[in-house]
Amino acid sequence: MSTDNCCLLDVLGGCLVGSAPYHCVFVSSGCRRRSTVRHNEEKFLLNGLNRPQPKLSIAQTTILAVKYNGGVIIGSDSRASIGGSYVSSKVINKLIQVHDRIFCCIAGSLADAQAITKMAKFQLAFHSIQMEAPPLVKAAASVLKELCYSNREDLQAGFITAGWDRKGGPQVYTVSMGGMLISQPFTIGGSGSTYIYGYADAKYKPDMTREECIQFTTNALTLAIGRDNVSGGVVHLVVITEDKVEHVVVPGDKLPKFHDE
Repeated sequence: MSTDNCCLLDVLGGCLVGSAPYHCVFVSSGCRRRSTVRHNEEKFLLNGLNRPQPKLSIAQTTILAVKYNGGVIIGSDSRASIGGSYVSSKVINKLIQVHDRIFCCIAGSLADAQAITKMAKFQLAFHSIQMEAPPLVKAAASVLKELCYSNREDLQAGFITAGWDRKGGPQVYTVSMGGMLISQPFTIGGSGSTYIYGYADAKYKPDMTREECIQFTTNALTLAIGRDNVSGGVVHLVVITEDKVEHVVVPGDKLPKFHDE
């Protein structure tokens, strides 16, 4: 480079960038300042994206499912919170219909649970078309299990799956966040479940009638709501039988009263 060009660089306050003489780029001091600012902005944005963000969570919840003579009842409270301290919704419905006679309760990150149930609905609808028959409850639970297990490092969601099919009748399955699948006559989950294990073990009996099962599930959810500060709102119940699906909502002022209230 000539002496005149070097003097021109000194006047402009610039410098030469590049190791080879044929690959030199002139960068002025103004460009350097803009580049530094842009780099700092990108670094700030990346740090913000990498920082853990609070998720809308329904892990702080109470969910359950119970088999009775002729059907199954699946139920939950209706409160959603962020980080367990801020109540973001008092009336969310945590009972998701994945097929005609199959429902699931959701717990964990609400966004993750919604994504999984959306994929499960699609797969079950496609499966039903292929088989020319409604899917089995176990097939629905297996689909949720595979989705949870294959995404166990990225998603935080667990499910209780319940329903009725022509082969097994009323059934209840638990799908944990890591992808474990268990068949049970009744199951409870969520943060509120820790307060009602004793009640559920003492009061549950096989082959209950529909009215007895509704009373059992309502009492269990009411007791959890009374003790767990992040469970609350109304009680959602879905009664599933061979003939129909019935959605029952028990408002907060209609919940049963106990001696400690």
